[in-house]
This record gives sequence, C-alpha cells and structure tokens, in this order.
Amino acid sequence: MTHDHDLVLRPTAAQTEAALNPPPGRIGGDLVVESLTGLGATTVFGLPGQHALGMFDALRRSGLRYVGLRVENNAGFAADAYGRITGEAAPLLLSTGPGALMSLAALQEAAAASAPVLAIGSQIPVAGLGGGRHGYLHELRDQQASFRDVVKSVHTVRTQSQIPSAIAAAWRSALTAPHGPVWVEIPQDVLLAETTLPVVTAMDATPDEIAPRPELTALAAHLLANAERPVIIAGGGVIRSDASGKLLALAERITAPVVTTFGGKGAFPWTHPLSLQSWLEDRHTTDFLEDADVLLVVGSGLGELSSNYHTFAPRGRVIQIEADAGKLESNHPALGIHADARLALQALLETVAVREDAGAPERVRGVLDKVRSRLAAQDLALEQQVVASVREALPARAPSFWDMTILAYWAWSAFDARHPNTMHSAQGAGGLGYAFPAALGAAAADPTRPVLAVSGDGGAMYSLAELATAKQYGYDVTWLIVDDGGYGILREYMTDAFGAATATELARPDFVALAESFGVPGTLTSPETLTQDLAEALKTPGPSVVVLPALLRMFEPTHL
Repeated sequence: MTHDHDLVLRPTAAQTEAALNPPPGRIGGDLVVESLTGLGATTVFGLPGQHALGMFDALRRSGLRYVGLRVENNAGFAADAYGRITGEAAPLLLSTGPGALMSLAALQEAAAASAPVLAIGSQIPVAGLGGGRHGYLHELRDQQASFRDVVKSVHTVRTQSQIPSAIAAAWRSALTAPHGPVWVEIPQDVLLAETTLPVVTAMDATPDEIAPRPELTALAAHLLANAERPVIIAGGGVIRSDASGKLLALAERITAPVVTTFGGKGAFPWTHPLSLQSWLEDRHTTDFLEDADVLLVVGSGLGELSSNYHTFAPRGRVIQIEADAGKLESNHPALGIHADARLALQALLETVAVREDAGAPERVRGVLDKVRSRLAAQDLALEQQVVASVREALPARAPSFWDMTILAYWAWSAFDARHPNTMHSAQGAGGLGYAFPAALGAAAADPTRPVLAVSGDGGAMYSLAELATAKQYGYDVTWLIVDDGGYGILREYMTDAFGAATATELARPDFVALAESFGVPGTLTSPETLTQDLAEALKTPGPSVVVLPALLRMFEPTHL
C-alpha cells in the first residue's frame, strides 16, 4: 500500500541539471531571497545595515521588489500594512542590534493587530553567538530574547543549508491564524559566504486552517436560533479571514444586531438596519450588549477598547469564536470555539435555523438615536464636521491609516469604513507614528487606489523622514496632519485627571514648507475647506500633505 506521505516528487532532468550546476557568484543572501521568491513573495521592505549586506546584495540578482524606508520602525509599519492589505506575509529585512531593535514597536503593533510580517534580521558571526562578550559591532548577548515576547515564533539559522527551511517555517507561522509577525536571524558570515547549494525552487509552506469542532458549532447554532435577544460583536478576525459576507448572511438569518470593534471596522455595512455601527465607547451600546441573552463574539478577545474599558459585563450566554486560543475566555466565560472566523461562520450558516425578529431594527435605531442625542448635548459640531469631511473626500474603496490622535479616536466610533479591510489604525499596540509609513506600505500593495494617512502633529514628527520615501517611489499617499500644537489627547487626559497638562506642548515645523522641501506638495486647509482640499490632494497622483490647524476634543467618556 502506498501512502501520501510515501510519495516523493522526482526532479525533472532540467531540475537535476540546474542542481548540479548552480549559477556562480551566489552567497548565503541569495538563499534568503530565493526562499522568499519560492514562497511567493514579490515585495520586501527594510533598511540595509553592515551585517545584512549579504541579503541586500542578493536582491539585485532577484526579481523581488525592494521598498526601502528611512527608519526601521517605519519599515516595519509599512510591512504591517502590506500584510493587512494583501493577506500575504510581508518580508522585512533588518540588520543586527540597533537596526533590529528599532523595529520592535512596529512588530508589537503587527502582533496586536495580527498582521503577517516576516522579519529577517542579521546576526553577528557564528563564532560570536552564545552570549560571550566578544566585542563585535552591534553585539547583543541574546538578540532573540528581545523579540521572543513580541513575535509569534523565533527561528535561528547557523548554516546555509538551514536558511530555506527556517524561512519556510517562519512563513507558515506568520500566515497561520491568527496571523502575526515572526523573527528569523542569520549570522553575517553565513549571509556573505559563497554557496554551492542549488538554487531554491518553489516551496510549500501553506498554513493549516483552524476548523471549528462540530459539536461546538451545533450548540452555538441552537443557542442563537432560540435566543430572544441575540447580538453579534464582530472583530478584526472577521476582516482578516475575509468573512464579512458570511457575517452579513448569518446576521440576516437570525435577525441579530451587529456592532463592530475598532479593529473590525467595515466588517458589517454601516447603514444596514441591523448595524449598531462601532459605538463601543458609548454606555448606551454597552447596555444593549449586556442585555443580550446570547452574545456571539467573532474574531475579538473583548479587550480594553472593545469592552468600554472593561466595564462591559454580559448577563447572557457568550459564544466566542477566536483563532487565537489564548484569547478564548480571557475576559469573560464563554462557549469558546477555537477556529478561523470564516470557517466557523460557514459552519453556523450550514446549521442554524432561521430566526425572525421584526423588532430588532427598531431597537437598533433606538440605541443609535440615544448615541446621537448624547453627542448633541456636548457641543462637538467641529469634530463631527471634520469626520464627515474626511469621509466625503475619501473615495469609497480607498484605504485609510490612522495614527493615535484625537481624530482617529473619533473615527474608531464615528467613521463609516464602507468596505472591509479599508480602515486601519495603530489601536492594537497604541504606538505613535504608524499612519504615514503604513500608508506607504498600502500604496506598495495596491498602487491603483489613493491612500490616506491621518496623524496629529505629535505623531507626524515620528515619520517625517518618510516624506523622502514617498517622493522617491512616487506613492499616491495623502497625509492629513491635524496640528493642535502638541500631544492633544494626552493634554486632554492630563487636564481632566490632574487639572493641568505637563510635557504635552510641542514646538513643530511649518509642515507645509517642510513637505515642499521634500518636493511634496503641501496645502494649509481649514475645517471649511477640508473636504475640497483633501479631495483634490487625493485625486492628484503622487504624495501630498494637507495640514489642518484645529483643536479637537473627545466626546465625554462613559466608562468612568
């Protein structure tokens, strides 16, 4: 009897000839780029450094497109966005020590947001590994240790023959649900040494899908079909698994209202009669969710932001579908179903009975009316006008990337993403400087659509160097900078908590003049002209900067 695992693909005559006579002049770095090409990569991000030059030299002998940014952290943000937009693993090439460590904040965001980033860093020569203090340039006692708490998996190479397998294993890890960043490190001398190994050809590193257990989906379907007040919370896992269509079908099958988390923006149609939109920081929404007798949570761990800062206390039965086993029941007891959101929703669609509820749309309208009334009592016309202006100017399918700034905090709740996988922010890890380099990564992923980046003046200072990158590659990215003279949200937090703000006020450049010094058009706008100025910048090819001087305020919190 022959089993599948007994079958070995025999090389063709041409493959045998190529293996016996590999092209001359190849080094270990060639094995890296050949492995990436064999796995299906087309684009790599990064920044060269002395120990990593073997990889970068090999790029010129490959068909890979290289996108170089000016700061490693920004290169990581660009790779993160490329992974979010394409669903592919985004290679990130880094050097040893300082170069590698500069990427950590970006990799933390990729981990929190489940973005597939394949970071490949160099190392000191093999002889220096092991923690000895040899005094090599960039030497760390244990470089892996800095990454182990951030990434999904760590892969170390010590010989050239280990390179293809290590990169394939990392690729599979990055793309196994939940997606995430991974770390591969290769010593300098391994990258630089000549190699006689055959050229790496196509490799299979297809990740296994996480299917739900049928007895769990059968119970979940029974609970939902027989619920009196079912509600669905849709998180980022719905977006990443491309399950928005299945979510819509299920919600309509059981007539269940749906609220999306900030990471799940666009997972459910904003104006649908069953859409509670994204007002998770509003107590009216929290109360409605708590009143559900069956709550289906798909692709969310119900973390701090998704639970109105952990004030949400469900009273009904919770069903949680989550690809990250560590998030199952991490905040609330539930019927935990460890599965990819798309596969679990499909199983429910095949099992659940139709449930009619003519009153559900009216209850949804009642919640949204209460939300609007609460906002109307707070004198927030400027903030709502700015959100509306951005939405009007941005083409429906154009992706947007938002930094940690007051306008983004508004957008989490109030912005209609219109389509899945078009609105992204740094709310996973909460670091500054995400929006503009991430937008560059999205432009590299899909040059057919304009991309919007939104920052405050404080966050913009993290990314100014990438204006040179935008100009160099001609990316169609418009950068909206809301200039309020400091760290606006921290100013507001400190004033509310302590009566005064400290260390929040910033000297900053003339952003329009600065953009123009890079050869990037800049526009000074106002709330009254924002829609027109932003729309004009977005429809004009190439990078542009639009600066809006405005002091925005947050709506009052409901969790305190």
